[in-house]
Amino acid sequence: MVANYREVKKTVSSLSLALFLTVTVTGILARPAREFLTEDEIELIQINQKIDSRTKLYLRAAALRLKSTEARLQGKETEPGDPLEYFTPEDMLDGYYRILNSVMFNLDDAYEKVNRDYNGLKKALKALKKSTEESLSELKLLEKLAKEQNKAELLRLVRRAIEITNGAHEGAADALSEKPPTSEKNEYR
Repeated sequence: MVANYREVKKTVSSLSLALFLTVTVTGILARPAREFLTEDEIELIQINQKIDSRTKLYLRAAALRLKSTEARLQGKETEPGDPLEYFTPEDMLDGYYRILNSVMFNLDDAYEKVNRDYNGLKKALKALKKSTEESLSELKLLEKLAKEQNKAELLRLVRRAIEITNGAHEGAADALSEKPPTSEKNEYR
């Protein structure tokens, strides 16, 4: 009977340890992702509800992350008060990816609306197309820097950013080539 008690106690202890480790590891892995926009960027995006204005704000934030990533990789320190001061290059590339993902989501959402603003959508798509063209050359430079500095995680994030940039560019180009339904109010000019 004593042997069975010891075995039960040992099994309970093992299960308790396994449960503790599972909860701890799950908690660590499930921590919320870091916010990818600054408070000022969030406020401006919330204020600007028109799709073209909102898209341009997102794209400006995306471009800032690429420029800041390049500066960091080239050894330039951030200025005190820089809104991206506490972001690592990896954080900024992840932010860039998430921003482009948000832009595409917002454009899809604006297109699905019954009373969509075709002129606003066209302006937003043109801005996205131009921005992604510019971003690709910046991303190629970041890819080169990541390889030179042997930063595997950064290289993975750059390649992921290149992939979404190519997809966003292609999607914007395709959407701009389509003719919208004609109506006096929403006709492209």
